Amino acid sequence: MDFILQGLIEAIKLLAAGGGETYSAIFTTLKVSTISIIASLILGIPLGFLLGYAEFPGRRFCRTLADTLLALPTVVVGLLVYAFISRRGPFGDLGLLFTLPGIAIGQTILALPIVISLTASAIEGLDQRLRLTLLTLGASGRQLALTSLREGLFAVLIASVTAYGRIISEVGVSMMLGGNIKWYTRTITTAMALETNKGEFAMGLALGIVLLIIAFTVNAILSILKMRAGI
Repeated sequence: MDFILQGLIEAIKLLAAGGGETYSAIFTTLKVSTISIIASLILGIPLGFLLGYAEFPGRRFCRTLADTLLALPTVVVGLLVYAFISRRGPFGDLGLLFTLPGIAIGQTILALPIVISLTASAIEGLDQRLRLTLLTLGASGRQLALTSLREGLFAVLIASVTAYGRIISEVGVSMMLGGNIKWYTRTITTAMALETNKGEFAMGLALGIVLLIIAFTVNAILSILKMRAGI
């Protein structure tokens, strides 16, 4: 117990001192996770809406596939993306391996099934009378889609927060595609793994505290939005 307490004290001191190495990992994480979540939302929300709203051949298969990919291991995503962006891969000439854009690609793929599946569930869960009422009032297809999406907005926000939590806490993609390069691609989670393995428990704990603060902040924002929406 003394070991944990001492580590916690040292972790707080490290954060208060503003060590460059610690804050470099924090800023890198925030930068790459922001890019990844924006990309996954831009791609995932329209696809999820289409999957939950429209009827088309193969819809059931696509729905099952999206739900299955929710449990996609991060190391598998890292391996597949690595195969495509490594020097011997089809996109090797782009120089994406061991860069932040490379990590962002992997994290976007990791978050995409979450956004698609939860958005589809939100749209499917809407009251069917809403659609009938709007059609009766002469709403166009665009108005119908936008109203339906607005009604399921909070559920879409939950999908966003869930996806962000998956992105910011993963290790496999960041390690395999970023290479854990100090001052460049080292994220909070990869730095935690490295420092703990080196016996630097305080550093790992300090970064863990920051990760918890970020997660708490994101969920607090969601709760505030929920209260303002009266949900």
